[in-house]
Amino acid sequence: MALSAWLAGCGLLPSDKGLPPPSKAPPAGVPSAEPARPGAPRVLKLAPPDTPRNWAHAREQAARRMVAASPGLSYTGSSPQVLLAIPVLTIELNADGSVRHIDVMRYPSQARDTVQLAIQAVRRAAPFGNVSRLPRPWKFNETFLFNEQRQFKPMTLDRR
Repeated sequence: MALSAWLAGCGLLPSDKGLPPPSKAPPAGVPSAEPARPGAPRVLKLAPPDTPRNWAHAREQAARRMVAASPGLSYTGSSPQVLLAIPVLTIELNADGSVRHIDVMRYPSQARDTVQLAIQAVRRAAPFGNVSRLPRPWKFNETFLFNEQRQFKPMTLDRR
């Protein structure tokens, strides 16, 4: 519920007014739900990303897309005092913003499965916008803050 309110405030979800008929594709910037498989987490298909103006914009857009693409698997509130795990990834992009390679920079000492959860979150959220006009190398680091329920929050969103 809080995620829905946050996403609505960020303009990622449509309001009830002026919704397109169900047979039409959602307008740009609005995620649409993928058909759910029994027992599978709810995952959203995102609209195409903006072209990032700089690396700070690219990182923030990527973090927002990771959260938006993974409802129920992520959180947006305050991070708990004690975190379950803190994996750190380096995400290398192709010029079009698709994921070229993911390196694990830090494995957590416990809950090592959270590394795979973070990698899956990155892949679900891609592409991250055309980065061809940004300085090379086309890569950035993201730290994932996992709570006890194995929900993540990109640290980029915690720094605002």
